[in-house]
Order: sequence, then C-alpha cells, then structure tokens
Amino acid sequence: MNEENIAIKTLFNFKYEQLIGLIFVVVLHGVVFYTLWNQRIIQTPVETPIFVSNIIIPPTHAKPPQPKAPKPHKLNPPDTKPPDHQHLVAEVQVVLPDEPIDLPTPPEPVIESPPQPVVLTSELSVNCPDRQPPEYPILSNRMNEQGKVVLRVYLGEDGRVVNTEVKTSSGYRRLDNAALNAVRTWRCKPALKNGVAVLAVALQPFKFKLEGR
Repeated sequence: MNEENIAIKTLFNFKYEQLIGLIFVVVLHGVVFYTLWNQRIIQTPVETPIFVSNIIIPPTHAKPPQPKAPKPHKLNPPDTKPPDHQHLVAEVQVVLPDEPIDLPTPPEPVIESPPQPVVLTSELSVNCPDRQPPEYPILSNRMNEQGKVVLRVYLGEDGRVVNTEVKTSSGYRRLDNAALNAVRTWRCKPALKNGVAVLAVALQPFKFKLEGR
C-alpha cells in the first residue's frame, strides 16, 4: 500500500514538473514574440561590394613632329643715301643798336577834375538858418585877446559843412579854433545851380571883441 502511494505521488510530481516547464516555455516564447513584434526587427541591408579596376593603357611610341626649317629672308641692302636733315628756320627781325626803335606811345591817362564849387557872393550865414555863434575862449578873455578871423567854408550837396579853413587869421590860435568849431556844427541850405544842388564855397567872418574894453 505504501509503495503504491509512493508511486502515485512520484508520478504526480513528475507530471506537475512537466506542466510547469511547459508553461515556462510558452511564457518565454510569448515574451520573445512580443518583444520582436514591438521592436519591428529591421533587416540589415546587404552591402554590395564595388570593385574598381585600373586599366593601364600602354603608351604609343609616336614620333614628335619635327619643326620645319625657317625660310631664309632676303635682306635688303642698306640705303647708302644719307637722310635729308630738315632745318627749322625761324625768321627773326634783328634790330641793330644804331637803328631807331619806334615805341608805341602810351595813352595819356584821363584825369577827371573834381567839380568846382560854386562861389557864394553873400556870407555863409545867409544860407544857414541853423547856426550857433562861437564861444569866446575863457583864456582869451582873461588875456584880452581880440581880433577878426575870416573862414573859407565848403558846403556839400546836402548843405552840410564838409571842410573849413582859415583864410585870414585873427592873430590868436584860440580865437581861430573857436570860429572853426562853431562853423562845423552849422546846417545850411544846399546851393542850387540851374535847379540842381551843387558844391559851394563861401566866406564867413567872425569878429571877437570884448565889451567895455
């Protein structure tokens, strides 16, 4: 009885081990198949070798072309005739020292003379409504300097005094300068000639006299 139980148990264990091994093999194949399916095995392309061969062409022994001999050139005999030398001749008039030389006469310069002022017959004060009499110098008053000075006065076309000079001195410089300084401030009417304003000149006397002396 015990032997039968042992045999049955041994047989059961053997079949159980075969079943487990079979299940393991099936599972292993399933894993391998699943892995191959996911990775999609790509076949490695087959490399085709390329063969290269060098073809050596034997050189041909060809004779190089021989250069043709140059044709002889005929040399012309040199021209023995001497070249004609051209002489440049310039005609130059030679003037001897003894001969007179006519020089062109330079034109005379044209000098325009300034317009002459019109001489006024009356005194200048007649044509000068805006005028101030000269001041008597203090020092001349103290030193009792008296006298008569006559000035020559030039008027411009606008009636302004453009120049003054002493025609007759009073004998004292202080009195003459006082008369000159006074006339230079005068404003006069322009002198007219044929209705046109012109330059004019007139004489203006001044008499310096101390009252009570």
